[in-house]
This record gives sequence, C-alpha cells and structure tokens, in this order.
Amino acid sequence: MLATTPLRVVAVSAGLSQPSSTRLLADRLAAATRERLAAEQDGRVEVHVIELRDLAVDIANHLVSGFPSAGLREAIDAVTEADGLIAVTPVFTASYSGLFKSFFDLIDHTALTGKPVVIAATGGTARHSLVLEHALRPLFAYLRAVTVPTSVYAASTDWGSSGDEYTEGLPSRIRRAGGELASAVLGRTVSGASRAPGLDDGEDAVVPFEQQLADLRLD
Repeated sequence: MLATTPLRVVAVSAGLSQPSSTRLLADRLAAATRERLAAEQDGRVEVHVIELRDLAVDIANHLVSGFPSAGLREAIDAVTEADGLIAVTPVFTASYSGLFKSFFDLIDHTALTGKPVVIAATGGTARHSLVLEHALRPLFAYLRAVTVPTSVYAASTDWGSSGDEYTEGLPSRIRRAGGELASAVLGRTVSGASRAPGLDDGEDAVVPFEQQLADLRLD
C-alpha cells in the first residue's frame, strides 16, 4: 500500500507524575503501532504524544469559559484529525482520572466517529484492570470511536514481567494492541473470525469466548 500523506498516530497520556508509567505505556503502544504500520505500508508514519498534565490549567479554563487556549486547541485538533488514537489514563478511584475525562469532555461527541482507538490504563494493582471495560470502553463508544479488541492494563508488577501460563506478558499485549490499531488504521478487520492471524497470534486466531472472560479476570 502506498500512502500519499503520512499516517498520524496520536497518543494521549493523562499521567501526572514525572517520570510517568502512564506516559511510558503510551510511548510503547505508539512505538508498537508505528512499527507495524511501517512494516505494512510504504508511507511515513507520524507519532504525536499529548501530555495532559501540561494542559491541565487550560482544560479547566476551557470548561469554565468555553474558550480553548492555542495549545489546547492544537491538542484537540490533533486527536480529532488522527488516523489512529491511543488513550492512556492512570486509575483513580476505580475509574479514569478526572483530567482524562475532562479533556475528552471537550471533544464533540461526533468528532471521533469511526476512529480506531486503543484504550489503556495503569494502576498499582491488577484488581483494577476491568476499568478498561466498565469505564473506558463505554466512554469511547459514546464518542462513536471504534476501540480495538485488545485493551492494555499495566499494574506495577507487570513491568518487566513475561506473564505466566494464563496471561500474556505486558510486552506481548502491547504488540498485539499496536498491531490491531495498525490494522484498523489501514482499514483491515481486527475482530471476529475473519481476522487473519497476526505476527503475535498463536496458531488459533480466534479465542473462545470463555477464554476471553478468563483473560479479563486475570489480565
């Protein structure tokens, strides 16, 4: 496939600390997506990471006044014009952070229609991993985006872990999510039985529903 314009991947990180595991996860997902896109098409791939902590005051002012600053407008435009989006939040009180939600509250509910999105989150314990399904996935469904099947949760113990007999390690999940986002950006099917096996899939491309539920509980 020959792309005439660069493919644009935007990652939104709502991490507050510096250095931030949320930013690190956003960077790794962006790198995995860029790698797969570069391997599967001939055009350039541009990656842009938005740090919401740098826009926190601007976001609050916009919520009150209704007028975005130049920097905030640039960030909103980057998200709405991206070919693929990566959204990563730390877990606060068993949900996404207020900063993360406030930013996406500023985006028109039709502006992300059909846009492929990887959702991801970081937290101190694996017990909060279902935040991806009960909070983030419904948020992007409301925004009419298309979330790829694989979401990525990174607990503190996941960094540097290779996984076990029941779950993939964090690097494998990142590669799989990045590959799915790349396929969606290129207009290919990334869910259901019709999807062709990817580089990071096993011999069976279709995971039984019961196994998917088990993976959700253990991920």
